[in-house]
Amino acid sequence: MYNSIITERKGQIEIITINRPTQLNALNKETIQELNTALTNANEDKNVGVVILTGSGEKAFVAGADIKEFADFSISQGGELAMNGQKILFSFIENMQKPVIAAVNGFALGGGLELAMASHIRVASSNARMGLPEVSLGVIPGYGGTQRLAQLVGRGKANEMVFTAGMIKADEALEWGLVNHVVEQDVLLEKAEEIATKILANSGSAISSAIRAINANYQDGVDGFETEIEEFGKCFGTADFKEGTTAFLEKRKPNFRS
Repeated sequence: MYNSIITERKGQIEIITINRPTQLNALNKETIQELNTALTNANEDKNVGVVILTGSGEKAFVAGADIKEFADFSISQGGELAMNGQKILFSFIENMQKPVIAAVNGFALGGGLELAMASHIRVASSNARMGLPEVSLGVIPGYGGTQRLAQLVGRGKANEMVFTAGMIKADEALEWGLVNHVVEQDVLLEKAEEIATKILANSGSAISSAIRAINANYQDGVDGFETEIEEFGKCFGTADFKEGTTAFLEKRKPNFRS
């Protein structure tokens, strides 16, 4: 079905692996489109509760975009490339109804780090290396990197990482809040699945509401507190709220269906 990615289902967990190991899993147009298709399917599938994104092999999560595809682009083509990529993949992931966990194995550079940052949670292997090297090519990050990196690590550290085009190690990424956890590579997916399993114990509809509320804080012209109030109120009309509160009062574990 796909040329550049592999999908695998483990219970309610959808694992999507970018599979271009000879190109260090670099993102090209085909891979971006295939990721959009697989993520759209997962987002609409009631049997999927969490998505895990990772890269094939041990060297790279995604080592950037496929530069040869856009090396001769004009100004308008460059703008269109960034706009389309953000729409169908990076912003799409951020606004999915299902949580997306990036399992970062090895290099996450340029578009690879942007892909990880668009995900809701990031787990890195101890050998991971992360950076946005675009200015060394005469361009800037175009898939949301300048925005999300500053949100995650603060403006000063983001400036340093972007301006120097340097890489940071996994432990520094953890220290700065760029990743949630660092583990050895042989247990990376196991850790991501452990987090996914904890998520799956909770209400899927409430988590979708939480994603919308949290994201609202980073949207221009949107009052995050108002969005939280609205989403909080909507929860009272869901079957999960009825089940969750009933289970609590009956002193049993809830059986959420969403």
